[in-house]
Amino acid sequence: MHSSYRLRPQRRLLGALALAGSAFGLLLHLQPAQAQTEAWPGKPIKVIVNFPAGGAADQIARAVTVPLQTALGKPVVVENRGGAGGNIGGEAVAKSPADGYTLLMSSGGMVSVNPHLYPKMPFDPAKDLVPVAAAARVLVFLEVRPTLPVNTIQEFMQYLKAPPGKLSFGTPGNGSSPHLAAEMLKAQANVFAVHVPYRGAAPAMQDLLGGQVDFMFDPGIGLSHVKAGKLKLLAVGSAKRSPLFPDVPTLDEVGLKGFDADTWFGFYAPAGTPPEVVARLNREINKVLATPAVKERITALGGVPAPMSPADFHARAAIDSTRFGALIKARNITGD
Repeated sequence: MHSSYRLRPQRRLLGALALAGSAFGLLLHLQPAQAQTEAWPGKPIKVIVNFPAGGAADQIARAVTVPLQTALGKPVVVENRGGAGGNIGGEAVAKSPADGYTLLMSSGGMVSVNPHLYPKMPFDPAKDLVPVAAAARVLVFLEVRPTLPVNTIQEFMQYLKAPPGKLSFGTPGNGSSPHLAAEMLKAQANVFAVHVPYRGAAPAMQDLLGGQVDFMFDPGIGLSHVKAGKLKLLAVGSAKRSPLFPDVPTLDEVGLKGFDADTWFGFYAPAGTPPEVVARLNREINKVLATPAVKERITALGGVPAPMSPADFHARAAIDSTRFGALIKARNITGD
């Protein structure tokens, strides 16, 4: 028998062994990544809030993360990194490892509004972040200092018109949802008031309470002061009345047709975060939003819990980008 013929079975055996070795090597290569995903979370998770402590984003984040850490079995730590309209905290998360251990809690404005405000952002929120879960639809409430001589939204609108510029309003900063709400009001009612931007909703609210500014579109942190009689609530900047204050009219009802300054707050992760981790976080956060304690906390802020899929959250941001982008361009609004 020819010697080459005798070697064929050996060659076939060697080839099979080589193929098996390659497959085994590939399996060993894949196992750590798979194990990492399956074992997630294996350490504490950090949630960066890109606005100062005391604001709506901060309060919602803390309301959600307490039960979330019980569900995940690991600590979930909140860290505030405010500034630049949310860009500082957003950049920190966008440039973090995409391993599911660093998340962002933000108003939707950082994704849908900031690209219209800042020509040169240090990151691209549409590409560098992925939506994880919406948390709440946040309404804004038109509140005035108690010494302002008005008691209804109609009286306020008349008082605002004459003379122009005699009133001032506070906001958490340029391009924030309260600022955009005030610009909507000014544009639709053809009035003027002086804008006083702050670094967060909490300091703006303190100056409203102290009478340093005359009115504010409040993202919900001042409603306890309304109930205590320290502020006057005149209207809601939403398409619908607030369940918390069913007798308070919307601005649409008093003539500013189509007025809707609602925004969606929620959680984001660095782009490239494993889809399995995003899906797990989405499921757990949606469950947390359905619990009575969290629903009560968000409702107390005047918001509405808004569980939805990452895809629906992304679609909502795209809609907001279109409508707020048009306002920003028309009013020539720029970032801080």
